[in-house]
Amino acid sequence: MSILNTIPRPSRWSRIKESNIGYSFRKNPVAVASMCIFAIIAIMALLAPVIAPFDPYDPAQIDIMNSEYPPIWIDGAVPQFLLGTDDQGRDLWSTILYGTRLSLMIGLCAVTLQAVLGISIGLISGYVGGRLDSLLMRMADIQLSFSTLMVAIIFLAVAQAMFGSETFSQYAVYFLIAVIGVSEWPQYARTVRATVLAEKKKEYVDSARVLGFGPLRIMVRHILPNSLSPIFVISTVQVANAIISEASLSFLGLGMPPSQPSLGSLISSGFDYIFSGSWWITAIPGVVLVVLVLVINLLGDWLRDVLNPKLNKG
Repeated sequence: MSILNTIPRPSRWSRIKESNIGYSFRKNPVAVASMCIFAIIAIMALLAPVIAPFDPYDPAQIDIMNSEYPPIWIDGAVPQFLLGTDDQGRDLWSTILYGTRLSLMIGLCAVTLQAVLGISIGLISGYVGGRLDSLLMRMADIQLSFSTLMVAIIFLAVAQAMFGSETFSQYAVYFLIAVIGVSEWPQYARTVRATVLAEKKKEYVDSARVLGFGPLRIMVRHILPNSLSPIFVISTVQVANAIISEASLSFLGLGMPPSQPSLGSLISSGFDYIFSGSWWITAIPGVVLVVLVLVINLLGDWLRDVLNPKLNKG
């Protein structure tokens, strides 16, 4: 038996920990702190039905007489409402937990839709080239000329008028995911296309063609894995952008209804009470939204620096 066979193979966790990304993460206190904060927020939001003392979706647990109670550090607070209550009498702590979960779900699903559309179009455009490439990129240019909020406002306003407020409120989550996802696909498409244009000229792609592999297999099995670094960076930033877009649309009344609280709808519902003394209804969900988006953007900046070969010197 050779000596090499007696050496234990390091575990997958050990390989990740000792990799360049793992080393960079451990040595970056901002990335570590951002990941810890994001993990805490995500876990608490995921476990909202277990952690939350009240269910904001259950009318039996909501009493309008409990509305506008302040947080426990302000005089007049009720101990059972840790962060106070909103204008409908819902426990703000419970509502923020459920709202954060909903905002994260919309953000992740919208980015998944963006990635599927953008990566598919970028792969086809870069690999096929020619007139198809020109057509798809002109479509992307036209899409980028309109802001996400403008497209979303027009689409959601028309949808609300066509289906009615009741039906729109029932399917608001799906409308938001669709409109945010479709509005941002060019970000992925242009990045993936640029990577494909560089990768398809390399020898491993020529070898795959010689072996008789079809274009679909070459794009998915060979080129796409070598394009994942910029995709990861874009996805991190786009999750934060999607959450902000959802909050903005909900604040404008074109997103989640007050009966289905998200961070944006919570901020919107308490906006009229800022100057009447009940500032916490808007301020506390606003702080949660800012912290959530900030830590995601900080993680995206760290990931961009780590995966950028021009900045990363090993």
